[in-house]
Amino acid sequence: MVHSTSEERAVHLTREAVELIDAGHREAASRNLREALTLAPEHPAVKEAFVKIQQDEENGHHLIDLCRRYTSGKDEPAGKDAALYLRTDGLKPPEEVALECAKLLLAQRPHALSELQDDVISGLVRQNTSVRRYFSEQLQTSVTAFFDEIYERGDGAAVCLDTVVLDPAVWPTEDDRLHCERELFLLFIAKLMESGHDMDGRSLKGIARLLAVDAAKLEELIDDEGLEVILSSLDSRLPSEWRSQATLATVKYLEVSQKVGEDRFSKLVSSKILKGRSDDLIEAFSATAAVFPVIPEVAASLFLSESFLAALAPLTSRDAKSRKVELPFLELLNAACMNKACREAITKHLSTWLSHLLTNGSDESSELAAVILAKVRTSAQVGSSESNGKAEDDNDRVAELVDRFKEQMSKRKIESMSNVIEGLAYSSVKPAVKEQLAQDPVFLQNLIQVLRENSADSSVLYGGLMIVANLTQFLPHLSEEQKKMSQLKSYAEASPNGARAGPDPLDDEQHVITRCNALIKAGIMPLLADCTKTNLPSVQGLLAKIMLALSWDRRSRGVLAQQGAVKFLLGMASAKQGPSGPILNETVHTASHALARILISVNPAHVFPSSGFPQITSAIRPLTALLTPSEASMSTEKPRDLLPVFESLLALTNLASHPDETAPEAIVRQAWSVAEDLLLSNSPMVQRAACELVCNLMTCESGIVKYADGSKRAAQRLHVLLALTDTDDLATRSAAGGALAMLTEFEAAIAAILERPRGVQLLLGMCQEDDEGLVHRGVVCVRNMTSLASGDIGRRAKEAVKANGGVEMLTNVLKKTKNPMVLQVGVEALKPLVE
Repeated sequence: MVHSTSEERAVHLTREAVELIDAGHREAASRNLREALTLAPEHPAVKEAFVKIQQDEENGHHLIDLCRRYTSGKDEPAGKDAALYLRTDGLKPPEEVALECAKLLLAQRPHALSELQDDVISGLVRQNTSVRRYFSEQLQTSVTAFFDEIYERGDGAAVCLDTVVLDPAVWPTEDDRLHCERELFLLFIAKLMESGHDMDGRSLKGIARLLAVDAAKLEELIDDEGLEVILSSLDSRLPSEWRSQATLATVKYLEVSQKVGEDRFSKLVSSKILKGRSDDLIEAFSATAAVFPVIPEVAASLFLSESFLAALAPLTSRDAKSRKVELPFLELLNAACMNKACREAITKHLSTWLSHLLTNGSDESSELAAVILAKVRTSAQVGSSESNGKAEDDNDRVAELVDRFKEQMSKRKIESMSNVIEGLAYSSVKPAVKEQLAQDPVFLQNLIQVLRENSADSSVLYGGLMIVANLTQFLPHLSEEQKKMSQLKSYAEASPNGARAGPDPLDDEQHVITRCNALIKAGIMPLLADCTKTNLPSVQGLLAKIMLALSWDRRSRGVLAQQGAVKFLLGMASAKQGPSGPILNETVHTASHALARILISVNPAHVFPSSGFPQITSAIRPLTALLTPSEASMSTEKPRDLLPVFESLLALTNLASHPDETAPEAIVRQAWSVAEDLLLSNSPMVQRAACELVCNLMTCESGIVKYADGSKRAAQRLHVLLALTDTDDLATRSAAGGALAMLTEFEAAIAAILERPRGVQLLLGMCQEDDEGLVHRGVVCVRNMTSLASGDIGRRAKEAVKANGGVEMLTNVLKKTKNPMVLQVGVEALKPLVE
C-alpha cells in the first residue's frame, strides 16, 4: 500500500507512541499521537493507538498527571500540554478526571499560577458537564466569592461563568439558575465600573455574552449608571476588541428595551453633549456613531436636535479642544451619512469645514473628511434632475475626490485603505464615476491587488467588491408594461427647466458591457475565485451578482470559463452552508443563473473533461432549480422573471449535447417533470427552449422511453409534441419536428401517432413548410412511418399516410427541393407507398 507523505509521518508517530506507552512515557506518547491524529485521523493504526492510550489512561489519567505537575511543581511545559490536550479534537477526559483536574487548579491561588491556567480551566468547563456542575454548586454557595475566585484567572475562565449559568442542565431549578445569572451579570457591571483596573475587556465579554443569549431577562438590571458605563466603553480611543464587545452589549440591550432604552440612551448622550468637556464629547460621539446602524431613527433624531447641532459648531474651530475631538466627530459624521436628513444637515453646516480638512487636516482627518464629502455629494446627485451649472460643478468636485482616493490607493497605505475603499464604494454609484474608474486600467489593477492583499479584512473586501458590483450593474430588465410606467413616472418627475428624470446614458447596456470587459481584462475573475475563502453571506451575495453581470456578454463567457468561472460558480450554486452560516437562497439562485449563462456559450466537452473535476452532472441540479419558481417570487405580486428559466433551459440543452450519455440521462432524471410542464408555457421563448431541450434528450434511452414505452402517459406526451409542430414559432416547430424524427424510429411511438386523429396530418404538414430544415424533419418522420414499422403497425402507417394525401405531398417535395438530403429521404419515404 502506498501512503501519502502525511500518512507515512502519522504511521511513524503512531509506532513511536505505542512504544512510549509500553515504556511508561505517556506524556511523550500523547504528544506523538495528537500530531498523528492531525495528519491522518481516519488511519486504522492511528485509531487503534488512540484507543490503547485512552484505555491506558483510565488507570492514572495523563491529564491528571499534567495538571498535578503544573499546579504543585509549577511545570510550565506540563501546563502547555494540558491546554493542548483539551484543545485537541477527539481527546476528551473522563468526567471524574476533568473534575479532579479542575479542583487541583482551583486549590491554588489565582496569582500562584501562570496565564496557562486560563486555557486549562476554560477547556475543562467547555468539555465536561461534571466541571460545569461543580461551578454551579460553588455559585449557589456564594456567587460573589466564586466570581472573585475565578475572575482573576483570565478572560476564558471568567467568561466560562457565563457558560455555566447559561446551561440549564447543571442547575437544580430554573429559579436557581436565573438568580445566579442575574447576580453574575451585576458583578460584571460592577467590575466594569471600578476605576483603575485594566480588565474592561474581560468584564465586557461577560456582559455581552449574557445579553446576547438572555437579554430579555437581564435588561431590567441595567440602570442609568450601568448603561453609561457600557456606553463609555464605545469610546473610539479604546481597543477595538473592547468596543466590539460594548457594541454587542448595547445592541442587545436596545433590541429588548426598545422605547425605554432608546429614551435612556438619548438622555445619557445629550447630557454628555451639554457638559461640553472633550472626554464627554468623545464618548457621546463614539456611542452615537456605534448605534447609528442599529437604531438609525433614534440616532438621527438625536443628531438633528438643536442641542446636538449647537454643540457641533464650536468644533469647526482650530483650537486644541476641537483637534482632540476631531476624529471621533468625523467618525460620527461618517456614520450619520446613512440618513438623508443628516446628510443634508452636514452639507448645510459643515461642508466648508470638511473641504478645509481635505488639505489642512491630519492624514487620518483628511481621509475621513474625503469619505464624508464623497457620501454627501454623491447622494445629493443620485436621482437629481438638475442640468445646470451647479450639477456640473458637483460632478467636478466628486471627480476630484475620486482622483484623490485613486492616488491614495496607489500608495498602498494599509491604515488608510478602509477609508479609501469606502469613499470609492459610495462614489462609484454615479455613472460618471463608473466610467472614470473603468477607463483607468492602472486603477483596476491597483484595486484587484489591494483586495488580494487585504482579503482577510472583511470590510475592505466587501467595500472593494461593492465597487466592482457598481461598475458591473446593469439596469433592471423591464417588461413592456413596466417600461411604459417608467416613462410616465419620468414625465411626472420632470423638472421645471424641462429635464426629465430617467436612466443615465452612461448606464446603458453597451457602457456596462464595456466596463465588464475592462474588469475581465484586468484579471477580476481569478480574484473572485480566491474570494470564496471568505464565506461571509454578504460577500457571497456580491460575488454572485458580479458574476451574473460579467456573464451577460456572450463574447466574455469563454474567457470566464477558461479562468475557472464554472468551477467557482458550481461551488456557490451547490453550497448550502458556509463557515459563517447558511448561504442565502438569493445568492444560490444568482450564482446558478450566472452558471447557466456561461454554459449556454461554451463547449461542454471543454469545460467538463471526460475524467476529472468538475463532472458534468454536478451542473444539472443548480440549473434545474432555476426552472421552478422560488418562494420569494411566489410571495410577490410582481410577474416572475422568466429570463433565468429561459437561460437555464438553453444551458441544459447544451449539456445534453455532450458526447457522454450520462449528461442527458441525468437531465431526464432530475429535470424532466418541470421541463415537460414548460412545453405548455405561455412564454413563446420559454416554450421554444423547453422544446429544444426535449429534442436533445431524445438521444438517450431515458428520454425516448418517456414517449415510446406504449403507456397512456407516453401517448399524451406525444400529443403535446405533435401539437407543437403547428405553433407560430418556427424554432419551436423545428425542435418538435426533430424530436419526432428520432421518436418515429420506434414502433411504439408510431402506434401512438396513429391513435391521434390529426397525428399523421401534422407530420405531413411539416413537409409543406417553406423552411428546408423543417421539411427535412417532416420527410424523415414520414419515411420512418412507411419504412421502419413492420406488421400491422407498418400496414396501418402506410394506409394513414396515403389516406391523408401523403403520395402527392411527397411528390411535390421531390419536385421542389434541391437539397440532396431531402431528395434521398423523400425517395425512401415515397417508395413503400407506390410499390
